[in-house]
Amino acid sequence: MVNLKTSNRISLRRGAALTGMVALAAAGLTACGNDGGSGGGDEVGVSLIVKTTTNPFFVAMQDGAKAAAEKNGVSLTMAAGKADGDEDTQIQAIENAVARGDAGILITPNGPSVVDAIQRARDQGLYVIALDTPPDPADAVDITFATDNREAGKLIGQWTATQLDGEKATIAMLDLFDDKVVSVDYDRDQGFLEGMGIDVADPKVNGDEVSTGSYSGGDYELVGNEASQGAEDGGRTAMENLLTKNPDVNVVYTINEPAAYGAYQALEAAGKEKDDVLLLSVDGGCAGVDNVKEGVIDATSQQYPVKMAELGVEAIAQLAETGEKPETTEGLDFFNTGVELVTDTPADGVDSIDSDAASEICWG
Repeated sequence: MVNLKTSNRISLRRGAALTGMVALAAAGLTACGNDGGSGGGDEVGVSLIVKTTTNPFFVAMQDGAKAAAEKNGVSLTMAAGKADGDEDTQIQAIENAVARGDAGILITPNGPSVVDAIQRARDQGLYVIALDTPPDPADAVDITFATDNREAGKLIGQWTATQLDGEKATIAMLDLFDDKVVSVDYDRDQGFLEGMGIDVADPKVNGDEVSTGSYSGGDYELVGNEASQGAEDGGRTAMENLLTKNPDVNVVYTINEPAAYGAYQALEAAGKEKDDVLLLSVDGGCAGVDNVKEGVIDATSQQYPVKMAELGVEAIAQLAETGEKPETTEGLDFFNTGVELVTDTPADGVDSIDSDAASEICWG
């Protein structure tokens, strides 16, 4: 098993290889799995509860969890929200895990209402690991395995500032939600602005910045923040709304790659030349990396969901076997699973990998 104390630099190629080991159809993934918890022989019962299976990020996470479960003798049950933000289905899945007598839960929380259900599960002795999205507060779970989302945002922001070469930045922000607050949303958004050299007001609030001012290379104007729900259609609508406010947008931040592709469609429909707009994102899935290669997305920060799920399953199996608990990365309140900036236009002073290298370690 993996010694989670010694390093968080586990081979990304290994994580990517796991993606290809299991092909799961999206249909039937919601609230699917086996009937066993920890009662099936010597197997340890683990539930993986993702946000939704409409996003390939979470399908890849399920792939990694299933492969790791087979390797580690874990009885895995999978469930998913009906859509990003569906808290009720996740709460029911948590209650089901408790009723089954599972040893632990891996969850990408869909919102703050899930926290109370997580606490009830922990009170019953289940070990709960958040994947990708830390809850608020972070100690609502036993530990989180995730991308450093603020760093992911900073990387694309730093890169963007270098590409503008002093030009005014007219910025459209395509966030995740506008009806709830989740850390992955504000960390990426605020990290991007910080990377640009723009002062953020409250680092945990989207859209409260001064709308005009200076970034590290020149002047900026924030056109506005629109929720995309992390989906292609939501990204398209959000981009349309922001172009209505200001058709001179030349920088577009997006919460993830499905939203980025929707934004691209809206920009194209509006007659915007791609060379006149920088389109940025976070994910690093295979489709998104292909979009970088094709020039649709200019830069994205690559995450490793297969690795998150694999390490989560291994951690609960190791805890059940030895009593040893995973530890957070030094200096952070979570276990950092890594991030790389992906672009085919490298910039001095900003570490990155190109789309060919990213294709070798992508997911989905």
